[in-house]
Amino acid sequence: MRTKSQMLAAVAGMALFSLALPAQTVSIAGNVIGEDGKPAVGAQIRIDRVDIKGTYKVKTDKKGHYIYAGLPLGGHFTVTIENGGKDADSMKGVRPRGGDPAEVNFDLSKIAKGQTNQAAEVERGMSPAEKEAFEKQKKANEEAMAKNSALNTAFGAGKDAVNAKNWDAAIENFSKASQLDANQHVVWGNLADAYLARKGPGDIEKGVEAYGKAVALKGDDPAYHNNYALALAQAKKYDEAQAELTKAAQIDPTSAGKYYFNLGAVYVNTGQAEPAAAAFKKAIDTDPNYADAYYQMGLVLFGQATTAPDGKITPPAGTADMFQKYLSLRPDGSNADAAKAMLEALGSKVETQFSQPGQKKQPAPKKK
Repeated sequence: MRTKSQMLAAVAGMALFSLALPAQTVSIAGNVIGEDGKPAVGAQIRIDRVDIKGTYKVKTDKKGHYIYAGLPLGGHFTVTIENGGKDADSMKGVRPRGGDPAEVNFDLSKIAKGQTNQAAEVERGMSPAEKEAFEKQKKANEEAMAKNSALNTAFGAGKDAVNAKNWDAAIENFSKASQLDANQHVVWGNLADAYLARKGPGDIEKGVEAYGKAVALKGDDPAYHNNYALALAQAKKYDEAQAELTKAAQIDPTSAGKYYFNLGAVYVNTGQAEPAAAAFKKAIDTDPNYADAYYQMGLVLFGQATTAPDGKITPPAGTADMFQKYLSLRPDGSNADAAKAMLEALGSKVETQFSQPGQKKQPAPKKK
């Protein structure tokens, strides 16, 4: 029979779940001319995916340029320019490929004259001054697109390096991409992951900083809050990690079970049993089939057990039920043997009627 201290040692090995970003992305970029004929600063661009539901927003920079580099490969999009809170013009059927970003430009000065984006072409018969201004803007546009090409090249090289587990090269290329455009959350997210994977001196702190920038740029993404929390936990910033996991659960209630599980893990690692139990209970309430949450809940309850002089262990009510429930959901799971040992230590009979001959072993949790 295992001792209570041996049983509790299992807590230290609990895993946290990380939600990774999509592996393949493409870009849409362009330039916006305002009604006054000058580059439009802070113009709102909306990119709607039409094959499946999805909306992405980005604003133009001080040069009237925009780029959204984190779009899913293979999507069909409608790109819309908003003016005064209303849709001013749009381009339908945009299908960006790998490599250079798909270019979609808007000219509000042309639109003000009743022309659409598709009809806004260079007018013939321009005066020398108008032609000079046009050529200047054209050159600026070409320079911006060249910068976009360099951004995508660096980002793509970073992703290739990640696939090869060459973390030095990944960090070098994602860092270069962040210097080319510091407003791309997907760049900062990937840079953070690379730092945390390399695990060199100071890399955890750099990963935390990079995820902080990703969250600042896209605060409505629960995966960023989750992964930021895991980075903060590695940096032993537990209060901040707990806050980020709570935000993730609030933003994405359908996946709240995973976020509450991670929150419970953070509490366990900081020696806070009662908050950990509450977090695991929330994970179970949110997802009644979350096997690992039952197992970890059982460990937390077991840690509150009392031991009599004769060695008899008396745990809180329901402790054995947690391990039995885990085994009913994952009879061949990675913690199955440990759950059975716990039940043996508690003097409880291991139920076996839920075993299904030939049942496939459930895979270990993977990144999403």
